[in-house]
Amino acid sequence: MNRKISIVVSIIVLMALVVGTIVFTVTKIKKYTPEETLNEYVSFLQNADYSSMYNLISESSKERISEEDFISRNKNIYEGISMSDYKLEIKSKEKQENKSYKIDYDVSMNTVAGELKFYSNVKLVKNKEAKKYNIEWNSNFIYPELDDTDRIKIETTDSRRGEIIDRNGFTLATWGDVSSVGLVPGKMNENPEEDIQKISDLLDVSVESINKLLNASYVKDDTFVPIKKISKENQGLKDELLTIKGIKISTIRDRVYPLGEAASHLIGYIQSVTAEDLEKNPDKGYNQNSIIGKAGFEKQYENRLRGIDGKEIKIFTETGGYKKSIAKKEVQNGESIMLTIDATLQQRIYNEMKENKGFFVVMNPKTGELLALVSTPSYDNNDFIYGMGTQKWNSIKEDERNPMYIRYAKNWCPGSTFKPITAAIGLSSGKLSEDDSFSYEGLAWQKNSSWGDYKITTLTAYNGSKNIKNALIHSDNIFFAQAALKIGKETFIENLKKIGFEENLNLNLGLSTSKISNSGEIKSEIGLADSGYGQGEILINPVHMASIYSSFVNDGNMVKPYIEYSGNKKVDYLKENAFSKEAANIIKEDLIQVIENPEGTATDMRINGITLAGKTGTAELKASKDETAETLGWFNMVTVDENTDKQYVIISMLEDARDLGGSHYLIKKIRTLFN
Repeated sequence: MNRKISIVVSIIVLMALVVGTIVFTVTKIKKYTPEETLNEYVSFLQNADYSSMYNLISESSKERISEEDFISRNKNIYEGISMSDYKLEIKSKEKQENKSYKIDYDVSMNTVAGELKFYSNVKLVKNKEAKKYNIEWNSNFIYPELDDTDRIKIETTDSRRGEIIDRNGFTLATWGDVSSVGLVPGKMNENPEEDIQKISDLLDVSVESINKLLNASYVKDDTFVPIKKISKENQGLKDELLTIKGIKISTIRDRVYPLGEAASHLIGYIQSVTAEDLEKNPDKGYNQNSIIGKAGFEKQYENRLRGIDGKEIKIFTETGGYKKSIAKKEVQNGESIMLTIDATLQQRIYNEMKENKGFFVVMNPKTGELLALVSTPSYDNNDFIYGMGTQKWNSIKEDERNPMYIRYAKNWCPGSTFKPITAAIGLSSGKLSEDDSFSYEGLAWQKNSSWGDYKITTLTAYNGSKNIKNALIHSDNIFFAQAALKIGKETFIENLKKIGFEENLNLNLGLSTSKISNSGEIKSEIGLADSGYGQGEILINPVHMASIYSSFVNDGNMVKPYIEYSGNKKVDYLKENAFSKEAANIIKEDLIQVIENPEGTATDMRINGITLAGKTGTAELKASKDETAETLGWFNMVTVDENTDKQYVIISMLEDARDLGGSHYLIKKIRTLFN
């Protein structure tokens, strides 16, 4: 029995040895084809594994180039041209002497200068020890006409960013002369600490930053070290800087914004790209030296304004002689964009309002062209080009007036300027007629005792019927509260949505959506009554308001606001039949009387020889009736006279208006536009 077991064990051991030998033999004699070696090399190249690539080249190639030099040459060239999507397609294989092969192939790759394609061949020699083929490598593998001593260089043709231009050709964003302030180390005092501190104070650049620039590895005694850009017109600052030894001021070209503070919210600014920008735009050709729009139209129109630099990949000999261009991408300058904005009007309004918190929206009520968008206070977008110092940035950031806040893009409580909208809804829906009148006495009213202590108040008692016309002339809160109740919640909300409330209007201006309330509904009877005269939770965007007011001179059609100039553009309506033609014309005539009637709240807006329609407004921003409220002063107006070139719908608002005169302060500013 034991002998049998011994025999079986011996057989099993023998079989295992045979199988192992067979496996070892098969493994040992596995052959690698030339194609497999070449494809493996390409795979390593696609993954930038240059060390593994080196392991696949022949011994004779390794005698000509060390691994360190091989890695350096391939890395510098492929990464220097930003190679990606490398593809190699084998076209043919031909057996040579000594069991070597010549393989013909096509290559394509993407580079910084566009697609690069070429046809070439390579010799693969058999490695007897490894039982595989190795590549007979030289620089021709990278590109057929590239010799081992040649150099590849990339030449850049700088592109030009497009300009932003107003309707009359005035540049709002362009390229102009800027002064670059710097130091030449060899011309500074031997002990420059005091001078550097003075420069720091004058330019709002930290001493640490200046020293870091001066200590950079490239800096020599005669090197000009740029520190900060300043306005070319700032002669006083330049004169003071030039008293410091070593200071040099040169003129360079850079982005400039001629209107500065007057249009900074609208135009925005550019800055150098950040790592985050590069991550967000991986395929758009940005690099660490690029600029990108960061705010306003510089940001909104970035893809059209930005230029794309021209790139050309060239081969030069070791001695610097030009040999060949192997890829070229032509420069693409950015597109210049013309706006409907009138720079003169924009500047005039800003000059009138720059000390206040508020906004102006000026639009042509017949065409929808936005002529001015002004938000005050403001900031100078040129400061972002020059380099915003800590002190300057802190002064902006800590300014409680919030100068970077774009007021015309936000939502606001409209106060009495909303009353024409309530009236137009009532007339269009048939819930009100122009002859309807309400009965109430005094300056306070409530529907019944269910309202508790809450009463709606108005400022002025007047004689005559309490109808739409008189209520608009005297800005009667009580009338419009009752009107909203008569219209009813469902009809009121339905018609507000019809004219664009709770809707993204897609005007590409970064505007907030006008709101009926925080929830989109009106939950109480008091809330409905308050909404009727522009209080409650009603919030409206000023550009949207301009479109609504345009309907009063367009037979009930709301013109669509736009800001990119397009010549004889066909009139486009944001909302057709927003109100009935009859309702729009009734409101228009009543708003004319707000200005023309001696008892109207805007008689100071009357201008001889031109017919205007308008509405004053005061919005109170408070949590309860008992506290003193911050007030917003409004004045909205639209040109009715079609024979004047002053075709304006103007929506204007002033914050902290109580002590300034509210609407009447704005009227004084608006009158200057008609002079």
